[in-house]
Amino acid sequence: MGKDDMGMGPPWLKPLLRANYFIPCEVHGDSNKNECNLYCLDCVGNALCSYCLIHHKDHHVLQIRRSSYHNVVRVHEIQKYIDISCVQTYIINSAKIVFLNERPQPRPGKGVTNTCEICGRSLLDSFRFCSLGCKLGGMKRGDPELSFTLRLKHNRDSLHGFESDESTTPTKIHKMHVFNRLIDSHAISYEDGSRNDGDGGKSSYSTSGEEGIHSISPATPPIFNNLNSKRRKGIPHRAPF
Repeated sequence: MGKDDMGMGPPWLKPLLRANYFIPCEVHGDSNKNECNLYCLDCVGNALCSYCLIHHKDHHVLQIRRSSYHNVVRVHEIQKYIDISCVQTYIINSAKIVFLNERPQPRPGKGVTNTCEICGRSLLDSFRFCSLGCKLGGMKRGDPELSFTLRLKHNRDSLHGFESDESTTPTKIHKMHVFNRLIDSHAISYEDGSRNDGDGGKSSYSTSGEEGIHSISPATPPIFNNLNSKRRKGIPHRAPF
């Protein structure tokens, strides 16, 4: 990677945006469903068809889709590898997607107050770019606030050591550890519905889920005797003078 490309995202980003998709595969041209709609982030080559995947086992592969003749990728797939903040997302066929490259618009619609900083397409007010390519263009202008680098906790499942899944946020991890320490510091046991505080008691709880959420069964409440509650006290006697 050249000096000018440092900080412009991972090395596969530009080839991903420039690749030709939805064309017949040169290797599997005689096969059915041989259109190239996949891209391997590890090999950083040309687009692949489904038959090519046999040579890319255990690689990180993105599926490219189409919307109105433009290439898109699903948000939940691409955000594992890069930060897509400032890029407007769209809902297509019940899935959130992001466009790969710019989509110039001849003239913004009436009442439009925000447009893409690169190609001028109409946007919602909370976004700056209409595609990943336009965000890259904004970074080339020298905006220090823009980056494709993820800033979350290390995770081995991510291609470059980061993970954008909310289930591994530092807040949830901290809460889980605090709860586990509370559980470990108290020996609570229940036997046949009654609490046992003796030294021979054992802590009893069940673990559910990957985050170690513990559920402790409550003790059985004491038995209430209705006969005792209805028994009248004897007649009080005066003390002798």
